[in-house]
Amino acid sequence: MNSSQKLQKKREWTPLSILGLLILILFAVICVAPFIYMAIMSFTQSTTKILHWSDVNFSDFTNFNYIFNKSGFIRALLNSVIVVSCSCFFNCVVASMAAYGFEKKNFPGKELIFRIYLITLMIPGQVTMIPVFIMMTKMKLTNTYFALIVLIINAFGVFLIRQFMEGVPDELLEAAKIDGCPEYRIFIQIVIPLIKPVLISLIVFTFVSSWNDFLWPLVSTSKSEMYTLTVALSLLKTQYQTNYGLVMAGATISFIFPFILYVFLQKQFMEGIALSGIKG
Repeated sequence: MNSSQKLQKKREWTPLSILGLLILILFAVICVAPFIYMAIMSFTQSTTKILHWSDVNFSDFTNFNYIFNKSGFIRALLNSVIVVSCSCFFNCVVASMAAYGFEKKNFPGKELIFRIYLITLMIPGQVTMIPVFIMMTKMKLTNTYFALIVLIINAFGVFLIRQFMEGVPDELLEAAKIDGCPEYRIFIQIVIPLIKPVLISLIVFTFVSSWNDFLWPLVSTSKSEMYTLTVALSLLKTQYQTNYGLVMAGATISFIFPFILYVFLQKQFMEGIALSGIKG
């Protein structure tokens, strides 16, 4: 059987494969429907939670004009971009350096320290939020970008990268040392390029986590100029009446950025997730 015949055989549809495809399409429609609903409702001035097609006017950009011109949304968007960018950068730097030390270096208590570090993942963020807030207040770090960024760095990134780094050959690092390559060059020029797929995966995870974080930015900021996008979205709702079209417009704008990031990094993201569980 030649290659063309094999390819033709692979393309044959069976009742089971058709059923599986229909189920996948159904799940895809269920997942996409809320986003379509959100985008359509952003062109209404409705104060009810139920979408009425008669209220939709795709030429009416009143909600978007209000968000960009009167609501302080631009400042909140800029704050979110700054916080997310710094969070992704510092989380990748800290996690990759820690994972390199835990995986490729030998020191007393290495495994014990790593396990204790992983235990922190089991502690909900709400438990440590009050102590951290008190510490930030005493150090006068509230209403700063540092306070918004520091909590994003956690043990998950170290665990993810260490799993991937098991596939980096020790012989390659030893050969670099024999050639006189200093430690920082080994890490930057050899290790970092080899773990690029998992770093992209960590960037996506960090981006989504930081972009959608609401509770900590709400607690750690009291000045409107330091609000992030999620906090600014919550302020679009009023006490007595809510323009749901306005809220949906803000949510649509907020959704665009992580969606674009995932579209461009989808291939590398899936590769990093797949390879991070493979033992070296």
